[in-house]
Amino acid sequence: MERVETSVEAGPYRLSIVRPPDAAELIDEDAFAENEFLPYWAELWPSGVALARAAAGLVTPGERVVELGCGLGVASIAAALSGGQVLATDWSTEALDFTRENAARNGVLLETALVAWTEPDELVARAPWDWVLAADVLYENRNVEPLAALLPRLSDRALIADPGRPAAKTFFDTLGWETRGLDGGVKEVRR
Repeated sequence: MERVETSVEAGPYRLSIVRPPDAAELIDEDAFAENEFLPYWAELWPSGVALARAAAGLVTPGERVVELGCGLGVASIAAALSGGQVLATDWSTEALDFTRENAARNGVLLETALVAWTEPDELVARAPWDWVLAADVLYENRNVEPLAALLPRLSDRALIADPGRPAAKTFFDTLGWETRGLDGGVKEVRR
C-alpha cells in the first residue's frame, strides 16, 4: 500500500507518521454493508494529534495505558515516548499494521490488539489501566453506549478527544464523570 509521511508535533516529541494518501480509496463496499465499517483509521485527525499532545504531557513513566481506536497510533506513540506501557487497540487490522510501523519509525515499543468494544474481555482482564485514551471515536451515536459501558471497566480516568460531535455530548452526559477541558477538544475525565 502506498504511504505518505507526515511530521507531527506532540508536546516535546516530533513524530514521523506514515498513512495512506487517500482514505476514501480504502472504502470497501462489502465491509460497509456488513457493519458500516469505514476506514476512519487512515486519516490523521486533528483530535488524534491533540490527544497525542495531551498524553505527552500527562502520561508518566511506568503508567499502563490503553488506547481505544488507535488509528495510526499517534497518541499511543506519544504515551510510549513519555514512558507509558501502551496497548494500542483498534477493530481494523490495517490500523494496527500502521500503528506498529509508526511506532517502529519513532523508536518505541508498544503492544497492539484487535479489539471490538462489544467484545472487550482481553482489555477488561488486564484492567485496571492508569489511562484510557480515545480520539474522535464518538462520530456515530452507536458508539456512545458501548464506550460508556466499557470505560468504567477499564479505568477511573481517561483522555477523550473530540471535535464537538453531537454524540460526544451524549457520551459525557451518560458517563457522568468529572470532566476537565484541555487544549484541542481533549477532555480529561475522572470517576
